[in-house]
Amino acid sequence: MDIQALRNRARAEIDKGPVTEAYGADLPRVIEVCNEALATEIVCVLRYKRHYYTAKGIHAEPVAAEFAEHAADEQRHADLLAARIAQLGGDPDFDPARLSSRAHTEYDASTNLIDMIKEDLVAERVAIASYTEIAQWLGDGDPTTRRLFEQLLADEEDHADDLANLLTRLPAETGAQPPA
Repeated sequence: MDIQALRNRARAEIDKGPVTEAYGADLPRVIEVCNEALATEIVCVLRYKRHYYTAKGIHAEPVAAEFAEHAADEQRHADLLAARIAQLGGDPDFDPARLSSRAHTEYDASTNLIDMIKEDLVAERVAIASYTEIAQWLGDGDPTTRRLFEQLLADEEDHADDLANLLTRLPAETGAQPPA
C-alpha cells in the first residue's frame, strides 16, 4: 500500500465524504435500495401507529403496547436509513406520494385485532426476506450498509417473533389461530 498515494487521493476526492476508491458497490443502486427500505420503514410506522390507535377489545391493551413499541423501532430504522443515504451523498426520499409504490410492505387498515397482528406479521416477514437479500447483495462491496441491514434484519426477526407469540397467546374466543 502506497500511503502517500492514499493520502493524495483522499485530499483530491475530499468532496466524496466517506465514499472512497475502496467502495465496491454500485453507489446509485445502493442509494435507491436504501430509499426503498426507507419507504418500507415509513409505511410500517404508519401501519403500526394506525393499529395502535384503533386496537379494540378486552385483549387490545398489551397488543397495542406491542404495536407502539414496533412503531418506535421502525421510526428508528427509518432515521438510520435516511442518515446512511445522506452519508453516501444521496437524498432521502420522504415524498408521501411515492411511499407506497416504493415500499416492500403494504399499508393495512384492518379493524380486527387478529387481522392487525397477522398483517403486521406478514409485513415483518416481507422485510426479513427483503433485508436478507439486500445484505447478501451488498456483501463486501459496502460493509457499513450491509451491517445496517443486518441490524434492521435482527430487529425485524424479533418483531416477527413477538407477533407470532401474540397470536399463540390470545384466547380462543378472539378467533386467534396459531400461525401455520
